[in-house]
Amino acid sequence: MPISVAVLTHASGPHLDAYLAGLAASSEVGEVAIADPSGSTFAAAQKTLGPKLKATGRDVVAVLREAKPKMALVTMEAVLAPPAIDAALEQGCHVLAEKPACVRTADFEPLVRKAEGKHLHLMLALANRLRPEVREARRLVSEGRLGKLYGAELHLIADQTRLKSESYRKTWFAQKARAGGGHLIWLGIHWLDLAMFVTGTEIEAVTGFSGNVGGQPMDVEDSNAAALRFSNGMFGTMTSGYYLDRGYHQHLKLWGEKGWLEVRQQNEIMLKWYSTAEPKVSRVQDYKPPNEPTGYTPFVHACARASAGLEPPPLAGREGLRVLDAIYAFYEAARTGQTKSVKRG
Repeated sequence: MPISVAVLTHASGPHLDAYLAGLAASSEVGEVAIADPSGSTFAAAQKTLGPKLKATGRDVVAVLREAKPKMALVTMEAVLAPPAIDAALEQGCHVLAEKPACVRTADFEPLVRKAEGKHLHLMLALANRLRPEVREARRLVSEGRLGKLYGAELHLIADQTRLKSESYRKTWFAQKARAGGGHLIWLGIHWLDLAMFVTGTEIEAVTGFSGNVGGQPMDVEDSNAAALRFSNGMFGTMTSGYYLDRGYHQHLKLWGEKGWLEVRQQNEIMLKWYSTAEPKVSRVQDYKPPNEPTGYTPFVHACARASAGLEPPPLAGREGLRVLDAIYAFYEAARTGQTKSVKRG
């Protein structure tokens, strides 16, 4: 039976259009209620959801109590998200939350504990975990194709163009008190999570540099150069910044005792690897992902199925907490010029 969902949002809720489209497309989602204090999202929700939209309201708690949803989808600016997540958990809802969902881990950690105590899923929206090339990379590593892992390189570069827009700089993304940080917490978070997901390990120490290299008038960083130590002994580096005029440059590379692997999402999405663990294959191999939907629609569908008890969640609350811990530890390391240990959940 399809589950009911409540969307907790506000004007300019991040990726709201994509989330609404995902809810509309998911066969596991039945009735949807929208809670938005501004009321500005109701018309768009009606257009996208059609007959699935059963209720709207301006008060989060009232909507949750009346709709009694099985899952709450929280898409709010980071500083506003924790109280909404808490309210949903209090009402017994599984939660899909847009990242980063907090401006400090001290606000997210108790939510993870509450979700665990209530046997509820708290799923941070790190949708790249479901991409087929990422899943295949994880399989190759887990099967030992690279052997013992030695090193990792993470690279996510977006456009500097948006930072030159005064209207963008007025949004919550460009204000540290509302967003928690800049490029790393908003975009770089995806590849930090994938590095841990693909390798099956955790980041245990961080150091490096973070700052506003482009010089636009804002108080969040546009550039990060991080050094990482993982719990399996592997070292890694990450470049995370707003540098381009448009588009993205992004990849994850791994090196091990028996070969290497690269996942690239730029122009052509691909995975390639080389392994001496396969003696009958001496060439570089590649994997072309199937032509199927990616992004938020399959992630919303997976979260709805998990909330319905049909499959495990795409990630646990503590996995989301671990990547947030790594990022905020890095910000502190860059501020102090010291290496910082990352808390272990």
